[in-house]
Amino acid sequence: MAEQLMTPRQVQAEYGIAPQTLANYRWQGIGPAYVKTTPGRGGRIKYRRSAIEAWLDAQTVQVGGAAA
Repeated sequence: MAEQLMTPRQVQAEYGIAPQTLANYRWQGIGPAYVKTTPGRGGRIKYRRSAIEAWLDAQTVQVGGAAA
């Protein structure tokens, strides 16, 4: 079974991260991995659910550990 690809709007609906925030993260190179399904500047962007989950896990700060 192929992994689900999500549009930025679907990511917003499920995870609360705005499409513009995702675009800013892509530009800065700090966001989740993405798939560009069409070439060029205005190409369609999709996210694998596993990439979003992994990125969120990496952003998790453990309480009581070293200073952030």
